[in-house]
Amino acid sequence: MSTVRPLSVTFPESAAPDVPVEAELRFDASLPYAACLAFPLTPCQCTGDGARVSWYFSRELLNEGRLGPVGSGDVKVRPGVAGEVLISLRGPGGGSLVSAPEDLVTAFLSDSFTLVPAGSESDHLDIDAALARLLATD
Repeated sequence: MSTVRPLSVTFPESAAPDVPVEAELRFDASLPYAACLAFPLTPCQCTGDGARVSWYFSRELLNEGRLGPVGSGDVKVRPGVAGEVLISLRGPGGGSLVSAPEDLVTAFLSDSFTLVPAGSESDHLDIDAALARLLATD
């Protein structure tokens, strides 16, 4: 069970702050605590079809960040000007501020909470399979 919500985002602190970039918010019930913000890459010989850059972070962080600033470390979320959610992504190579339409973020969260209601995330974890993967020897 999963949901994908395509959306156009902008990078307000970039050299081209108003240029929309296609992205996706993704949720999979097998990772019930996580939301994913994915940026599909243009296919080329080095990436092939379906390549993307993906950031995983707490679904609850995204939900709470629509209402007020939350997060520490690599991902922070806060409301922006009317109608947007700002997601700050930081990594070893730098960072970016992403502006996403609040209505699409809310619709995505609604879809994800329909699949896995808040508070029931642990019911969707397959701990035995996760342990088997961790303990497997190659």
